[in-house]
Amino acid sequence: MSVLANQPATCENECDCTIDRNTKTGLIVLTGGPGAGKTAVLEIIRKELCEHIVILPEAASIVFGGGFWRLPSKSARLASQHAILHVQQQSENLVLNEKKWAIGLCDRGTLDGLAYWPDEESAFWDAAQSDLKREYDRYQAVIHLRTPTEDFGYNHHNPLRIETAVQAEAIDNRIAVVWSGHPHYHVVESTADFLVKAELALQHIKQYIPSCCRHSSLA
Repeated sequence: MSVLANQPATCENECDCTIDRNTKTGLIVLTGGPGAGKTAVLEIIRKELCEHIVILPEAASIVFGGGFWRLPSKSARLASQHAILHVQQQSENLVLNEKKWAIGLCDRGTLDGLAYWPDEESAFWDAAQSDLKREYDRYQAVIHLRTPTEDFGYNHHNPLRIETAVQAEAIDNRIAVVWSGHPHYHVVESTADFLVKAELALQHIKQYIPSCCRHSSLA
């Protein structure tokens, strides 16, 4: 495998502004249930925004795409959620500690794991070594793309997606419960035209992009 394959996925546009490397990188979560369109929206963002924005890969895709066993038992589900949580935390810590970027866009955040957690909530906080306030404080904003119904665009194109439309909706509702208390929680409902949904998400994200970086078509 090429070393370049594991390089950070920064957005494509060059930027002449100077980012203060002593300023803490802001983290923004893009979340939603299976099939909500996160991957497609992040690809649009990558082409729209500047190089000072980095996109973090989805931890679950790293874990399951790398061959971690995906079994239905509670012990197996718990093991996979521990692995996903660890990857998520360390990916975010890497971005924060590098101090190269103004914003890190997270394909899900730590609290998404709580929506999938197969055990008592207290066990999740023990695993995270954190609490709700500290996790909310970790992120500048949360953009929640709602999962469409089967009749409204839900699809099974992603080979890692095993949920039915009904199961995806239930997960999406749990995600809403987990994140809705964040002070900068934004909901983007599904639309008949996905590009409309994507543009709404982009407009929310735009609020948190440094003004010097707003030279793309979002400006």
